[in-house]
Amino acid sequence: MNSLGPELIIEPNGRSVQYWQDLWRYRDLLFFLSWRDILVRYKQTVFGISWALLPSLMTLSVFTVVFGKLARFPSGGAPYPILVLAGILPWNLFSGALSQGGQSLVSNSQLISKIYFPRIIIPLSAVVVSLVDFLVSFCFLLVLMVWFHWMPPRAMVMLPLFVLLAMVAAFAAGIGLSALNVKYRDFRYLVPMIVQLGVYISPVGFSSGMVPARWRLLYSLNPMVGVIDGFRWAILGTSSPLYVPGLVLSLLLVTLVLIVGIRYFRQVEDTFADVI
Repeated sequence: MNSLGPELIIEPNGRSVQYWQDLWRYRDLLFFLSWRDILVRYKQTVFGISWALLPSLMTLSVFTVVFGKLARFPSGGAPYPILVLAGILPWNLFSGALSQGGQSLVSNSQLISKIYFPRIIIPLSAVVVSLVDFLVSFCFLLVLMVWFHWMPPRAMVMLPLFVLLAMVAAFAAGIGLSALNVKYRDFRYLVPMIVQLGVYISPVGFSSGMVPARWRLLYSLNPMVGVIDGFRWAILGTSSPLYVPGLVLSLLLVTLVLIVGIRYFRQVEDTFADVI
């Protein structure tokens, strides 16, 4: 003990239990980072947070014209714009959180190099920000359902579970990519490519029911297939039947990616401040 009083040293605790307790203790930091990113994104904009609608509206317009009007893809009796928007919303939630999460550690390099806190909070905050954008766009979906006089089925009570699954999928992939991006900056170019490709190999603009039955389980190796199918089923009911084997496969894959992502993140987390 010196003349100034006891010396307090703050350092990360390697034990897993203590780490997750620290995560709960730093929950205010999660709120701060999320709120900061929301304010920065929409600061000094004329239309504010309504810009969150723009990507959904543009994609909805293109897919409705191309797939609904020109290609005449079936919609199972549901209005095609609702079917498309019910695929766009979970995809935008996932892709937005993945894109921001993958860059989140590098974007907050000064914060990481100065103080200790569970670094996993940073990619987690990206998921929270994308959830805000999702909620704004979801209000437009409700308006569209009223416009087309579409009565939601009882399955809609399951909708929050599929939203949560989309968030977990984004977080699971985002933490691994964010950790890799710290050491290998090539991933900053890889993530946009994944997002761009994913929108075409996922059932965003069409129903996955169009995929031949013998290929459908293989198609469900894309975890977002089960997420989008589940979200659509909660909105459209029997007009978009739920493919249960695909949903189970998506759950297993998301769980696997989450476990691997957290494990890798925790292994390299102590090196972030030195490498970044």
